[in-house]
Amino acid sequence: MDLLPYSAEALRALADELDAWQARLDYRGPLPRAWAGRLRRDLEAEAVAASTSMEGVPVTVEEVRRILVGDVPKGTSGEDAALVRGYSDAMSFVLRRADDPTFRWDRELIIGLHDRVLAGNWAAGAGRLRSGSAFVVDNQTGGLVFSPPGEPTVPALLDEACAHMQGATNHAALAAAWIHVAVAAIHPFKDGNGRSARVLASLAMYRGGFKLPEFTSLEEWWGRHLQDYYEAFVCLGRTFDPTTDVTPFVRAHMEAQLHQVRALDLRERVERRIWTALEEAVSSADMEPRVVNAVWDAFFGREVTPRYYRPLADISTATATNDLAAAVAAGFLRPMGKGRSRSYVAGDKLYPQVASALKIPIGDTGEGGRHIIVAELTQRVAAAEGGSTRGAATPPGQA
Repeated sequence: MDLLPYSAEALRALADELDAWQARLDYRGPLPRAWAGRLRRDLEAEAVAASTSMEGVPVTVEEVRRILVGDVPKGTSGEDAALVRGYSDAMSFVLRRADDPTFRWDRELIIGLHDRVLAGNWAAGAGRLRSGSAFVVDNQTGGLVFSPPGEPTVPALLDEACAHMQGATNHAALAAAWIHVAVAAIHPFKDGNGRSARVLASLAMYRGGFKLPEFTSLEEWWGRHLQDYYEAFVCLGRTFDPTTDVTPFVRAHMEAQLHQVRALDLRERVERRIWTALEEAVSSADMEPRVVNAVWDAFFGREVTPRYYRPLADISTATATNDLAAAVAAGFLRPMGKGRSRSYVAGDKLYPQVASALKIPIGDTGEGGRHIIVAELTQRVAAAEGGSTRGAATPPGQA
């Protein structure tokens, strides 16, 4: 008897569509190195923020973005910052392990990832299986939603899940969805089960050759569609049953992946044009190419602090100060505050400069200009490919 069975045949069309998307994205060729690095960094921040926020960690994407470069915002607790870094560390660990020829799915792998997810917090149960019973409750009503298996069966169930993954020959997306629902259902830990399950799903995708962020940042999609996420687990019933057919969850997971890859493909094509326009603007103003990192954030309405920009560009404090001053002189940034509280936002010339490079009339030097630029580029890209903007991921700063 298989643990939590599902029908692979019923999901073949979804797997085929994901394969077609993988071929399409591979065909576009490698992205410019600077842009690819920035895109991955932004998507990482959004995925980490979404996955941790889903579990009650009160952090925004902007706060996560700053935490990941070592600039912890005021008002963010040390514990929350540690959980953000822990989740990021778990994802980095997944990347490092994905291509290891000696890789094996086993219980210790899952426990080790969990320890990273909870940043080694012993009090929260990091790195060890739960003791006692577990209950999944509705955070709003307090009502019981699901009863996981009893503690004595957890080790054996995890071993069975790992054996299933080790011997799996089905499509990577099927494996990713299955390990996600299996770990969530087994609920092996006191806390951090959802985050661990989502990291493991990404690991399965990496192992199956789906390594582009378009395929491995599903947390951000689920974070914006929480009701759909919770409803996907309804197929488990009220009490753990190892014979439960989880095809509905696997289908929902794969459909979410397709929604996300379509949206992120469109977003990448739009934002790459903005990045290129910003690179040209920075170069025309005789600034160092790295300054594009600061004006990029400002373009999307995010405040840039020296402490944030310095590690992002990998430069000294003095160099960061000079870079930001040059961007202010060019009108691309505008300073706010003084001393250590100083930050920078979009200057009056930033949006007109980008709009001019992209041949988009805006008539607005403020945030309205940004909205016009993004909307017009989105329409152009979609029209050029015979597509639509429906379901497109919201660009940073547009929410």
